[in-house]
Amino acid sequence: MPKAISMPRETGTMAKSHRTRLGIIFGGKSGEHEISLKSAVSVIRALDPNKYEITAIGITKEGRLAGNSEIKEMLRDALSPGLRAGAAIETKTSKMRITSDFPKERAIPRNAPEILFPLLHGPFGEDGTVQGLLEIVGAPYVGCGVLASAVGMDKDIMKRLLLQAGLPIVPFRTILSRDLKENMQALKKSISQELGYPMFSKPANLGSSVGVRKIHSHKEFEGALEYSAQFDRKIVVEKAIDGREMECAILGNDEALASVVGEVIPAHEFYDYDAKYLSPDSRLEIPARINDGKREEIRDLALKSFHAIDASGLARVDFFLERGSGRVWLNEINTMPGFTPISMYAKLWAASGVSFEELVRRLIGLGEERYRERNKRRISIE
Repeated sequence: MPKAISMPRETGTMAKSHRTRLGIIFGGKSGEHEISLKSAVSVIRALDPNKYEITAIGITKEGRLAGNSEIKEMLRDALSPGLRAGAAIETKTSKMRITSDFPKERAIPRNAPEILFPLLHGPFGEDGTVQGLLEIVGAPYVGCGVLASAVGMDKDIMKRLLLQAGLPIVPFRTILSRDLKENMQALKKSISQELGYPMFSKPANLGSSVGVRKIHSHKEFEGALEYSAQFDRKIVVEKAIDGREMECAILGNDEALASVVGEVIPAHEFYDYDAKYLSPDSRLEIPARINDGKREEIRDLALKSFHAIDASGLARVDFFLERGSGRVWLNEINTMPGFTPISMYAKLWAASGVSFEELVRRLIGLGEERYRERNKRRISIE
């Protein structure tokens, strides 16, 4: 059963009294660029400038490090005199720095961040690519490592791994985009027989419901898959569960904690991009109105999925509580959930007694803890 929600021990930066130098990486090449900006603005505005010295490190839609003026435009809603624009990906412990221009001075500056928070959503940020870059640079960072980030982004691999761990995954099929043109009719027949209608088609490697379509009948099948195929080479087709959408937040490393369980009540037929970020009619009910048994079952499954992909730091795990049967289905795990004002992750922890600023503080400590652990490991027999 899940551990009771309680205060974890303080580690690393968490016990420090001076201002923490935090580097926030935001933006990125993915279709969730704008969501990343919202997350970065939310974190910057929420943190006490007397406790945090923030360096903003922007990545443009083209995938290059943003300049000063670009960062100001990207973060125009969070500008403050204390906000420092970063021209490189670096920390005070980095072995090297990543910069868009060849630096005249190779030394890492004294006011470089102590730890980085990659608030990047989607491909080229949440999928292990940036985490791998930070590992090469030798920088401490918040959140999941390379493997968990990559697995968490690829819904196909994620679901296979969670299924192997014995977790109740929503029935699905994965197909390659290249197979649509020649095999569409055969795919339509076999998948409709296996999963039945309604169902969902979605890109394997995107989040925030980008590229997702609900398929109600044969007539919508081809158009939905062709739409999802625009975003990825792999398409995941899932059975649509008639259920309530439940979410649980995880915080920790090897000894992780599960939050209270919340329910998403979407404004639309399902929790699509507009319902998540644009519609004022979508709402969250925290804690969810479910019995103790279902609540503990969801928390237990959330922790098991977190450890199954070797996650660290944070994650949000999404479920369906099927109407009628009361069965709990695990939908997916998100290794870098949004930090917008309406984001479920922060609200779940607020309802569990952890404020937004305290949440960031704990995540920094967990990132430093994992960094120290990695540095103790031998990588050579010499």
